[in-house]
Amino acid sequence: MLEYSFDSSFEVAEAEAGQRLDLFAANVLEITRNQAQRYIEQGNILVNQKAAAKRYLIKPGDFIACDIPPPEGYEVLPENIPLEVVFEDGDIIVLNKPQGMVVHPAPGHSGGTLVNALLHHCKDLSGINGILRPGIVHRLDKDTSGLIVIAKNDHAHQGLAAQLTNRTMGRIYHAIVRGVVSREAFSIENAIGRHPFNRKKMAVLPDNKGRTAITHIKVLERYHKHTLIQAKLETGRTHQIRVHMAHIGHPLLGDKVYGTAHANLSGQVLHAKSLVLTHPSTGKEMYFDSVLPDYFVESINLRV
Repeated sequence: MLEYSFDSSFEVAEAEAGQRLDLFAANVLEITRNQAQRYIEQGNILVNQKAAAKRYLIKPGDFIACDIPPPEGYEVLPENIPLEVVFEDGDIIVLNKPQGMVVHPAPGHSGGTLVNALLHHCKDLSGINGILRPGIVHRLDKDTSGLIVIAKNDHAHQGLAAQLTNRTMGRIYHAIVRGVVSREAFSIENAIGRHPFNRKKMAVLPDNKGRTAITHIKVLERYHKHTLIQAKLETGRTHQIRVHMAHIGHPLLGDKVYGTAHANLSGQVLHAKSLVLTHPSTGKEMYFDSVLPDYFVESINLRV
């Protein structure tokens, strides 16, 4: 099994309490138990910011932090994969990512990622996120298509990351959701965190358990059984639009994780259509827009 950098944290839920630390870590990180034990012994897995024994029985509310480095000598190799470049200069690249492409190497995806393609396209990328995520400031899910900005140097990376933190970077998505949404425009403000029972999913949680998440929704068109919406992110939590829409009873069409898979779709119908940012060197506001991809247009035609 290939090992990759994994930097994340988990709060132990009631249903998970009583497990050995090594077993819990192996499950949430999708690694072997021996690997989990080695990382615990090396101090890569901490409980409440302290080292713990592999036999430690986790308790409700325990905060488990995992920082797993890539194996020594591991390389992410350039691959000649076509990229749709929307804009590029010495500081940033704006790309239109296709559905089905993973952004960076992860367990089960050692190649064929956006990062592999970027390394072939461009030799200079920000090194802030290490060898597995060079230049990656924000991410899109594998089956989410659309605009993503990449940093070519550390100065640009820091500037773009600050815009995400300050909520000044505009990210507007289009999606098709199940059901007919009755309201014209509204905001969803529900905290999001790791699902308490399924660590591969995110979920809406009480404010004191999750991180603030705000999504602004606008209905664009209604169909017989589905709705075309615009979703504007104020925050950028993992799976935010997918989790929020499922929470209000309108999961994304084709979302097999938070809704129901669709026989004619490979994943959720979600496209990052527009991006607004301030150039990290010039200070100029920049607006990028993209056309809806074929799979999205075909989904609209099927749903009308």
